[in-house]
Amino acid sequence: MSALYLGLGILNWMAKETLIGGIYNKPIAIGNLMHFGVGTIVLVKIPSNIQTHPEIIIPLTAVYVIFVILFAYVFRTYPSKTVK
Repeated sequence: MSALYLGLGILNWMAKETLIGGIYNKPIAIGNLMHFGVGTIVLVKIPSNIQTHPEIIIPLTAVYVIFVILFAYVFRTYPSKTVK
């Protein structure tokens, strides 16, 4: 699991200066969307199965839902063509 997070983190760090959205860097956007989407599904299913530590699970689920929404937005929109 740590190798997965390390790989995803390095992928995101290496692409930090590039445009993401639309057809640009689509694998990065879909990879993050899949990670947070599957994580959200798992975090929603956890409270229904176990009743321990809901004060940790509920805020973490909210953060994952926010990231799913943001990466879905990035995936569906095109970046603006602004010049630095």
